[in-house]
Amino acid sequence: MNIADRAGRISNGPIHLLICATGVLTTHGQSPEKSLRQIDPEIMLSQFRVNAIGPALVAKHFLPQLDRRSRTAAVFLSARVGSITDNKKGGWISYRASKAALNQIVRTASIELARTHPNAVVTAMHPGTVRTPLSAPYSKGHPTVSPEEAATSILRALDRQTETGKFIAYDGSPIEW
Repeated sequence: MNIADRAGRISNGPIHLLICATGVLTTHGQSPEKSLRQIDPEIMLSQFRVNAIGPALVAKHFLPQLDRRSRTAAVFLSARVGSITDNKKGGWISYRASKAALNQIVRTASIELARTHPNAVVTAMHPGTVRTPLSAPYSKGHPTVSPEEAATSILRALDRQTETGKFIAYDGSPIEW
């Protein structure tokens, strides 16, 4: 079943909370690039499909179903490394670029949605380094949190968020685009 079909099957009223938690870092058995020399167009395309295009389709089909009358929230899990401003190390080009694209999609969708859903908060959020198979090979030396701790932090930060179209961390602090 595709995203449009799944969105069309929701029939129990408007959505009040949407969490889009997609992400891929290692693709086709390939670790993230360490330099420009390692860019592979197929790997990059795969990263964009999962990290940007999939969430864009979630936004397209699900955001219009948010309740128009009450406060609603939609969060798209991004990554701090998707911040263009915060990039000090380089590398991970496909992943960084796909998450930066996601951030732009979220920002643009939030602007468009605000016209019809003035009480909706749409945000891109860095969940922290969560102990999952995605982050396990890359989390040495970084503090990590369990999926349960991350979920609690995400919901708390989202509950406190009053402005739409922001890029924030799991603790609610802003991240520069």
